[in-house]
Amino acid sequence: MPRVIPTETTEAIDLGDLVEMLETGSFDPRDEDNFASWGPALKKLANNRAFLGDIILKELESRCGNQIETNRYTPQVILLHAGSTNFIIRANIWPALGDSMVRDSGTDPFFYGKAHDHNFSFLTVGYMGPGYWSEYYEYDYANVAGYVGEKVNLRYIEKSKLDEGKVMLYRIHRDVHLQLPADEMSVSLNIMEAGACTHFLDQYRFDIENSEITACVTRTATEALLSLSAQIGGEEGKALVEDFAARHPHDQIRFHAIRSRASTMEKLDDRIALFERATRSDNRFISAMAKREAEKLEKGRAWLSGEHLKVA
Repeated sequence: MPRVIPTETTEAIDLGDLVEMLETGSFDPRDEDNFASWGPALKKLANNRAFLGDIILKELESRCGNQIETNRYTPQVILLHAGSTNFIIRANIWPALGDSMVRDSGTDPFFYGKAHDHNFSFLTVGYMGPGYWSEYYEYDYANVAGYVGEKVNLRYIEKSKLDEGKVMLYRIHRDVHLQLPADEMSVSLNIMEAGACTHFLDQYRFDIENSEITACVTRTATEALLSLSAQIGGEEGKALVEDFAARHPHDQIRFHAIRSRASTMEKLDDRIALFERATRSDNRFISAMAKREAEKLEKGRAWLSGEHLKVA
């Protein structure tokens, strides 16, 4: 489960103080002990009971202009600081099931009931309310290829909630949690690892009951551009897509390039043949995903070929 950081400090600091400390200190999000050592600093910000309300009032007075300009997260997130090279600071709202946010939007925006890991490490502290619940698990990322349906050794640790003042470090590609609604509206604060590399690191969703991967939720703009290049980039675009399929270092992007290339083939048999060739890859992820794609196409052959429209 996430690493709990004991801290009893009652000192309170402002958001600007925390930003300055992180920017001038030796903050290293890829060093677990270093990241954990910043827990007391985050707790000091959480001890400031006025700063978040002040920020929210200013945002409302400016019609949320700063959030609209800089916040790429879902509406539950209030972005507090961005622009630094290796961290961002944010606040997260966790409604209870009976709150209007959930009644109007459902639970999907809050990831409730969806077991997942993270492709970044982050510190969190309970700022207001009883905190969200989680069932915590751990797994060995190094032994996982990442394809849909892959069995994973998920080890159950405990069920607990993010109490007010509790500080925890969620560790990249290790901690898995099945997040559950807070009993009452709650707010947490995060210091999150940031950087260009996180866009190319996999984040998974899990089926806890069957101990398997159900989706890779990482998405990049590269995938959309590959699809467009394959469709409207002419021969040069197709050649570039094939180059990505053969040599890109990220497995997800390599497979998306293969799928983009297949989408340009008029004949179903040609598409299936392309995926069948990919099943012989020595890359476990690409081989398994290609097999899955070929089987889906074969299963839908009658519908894709229009045979279901033929009159007997």
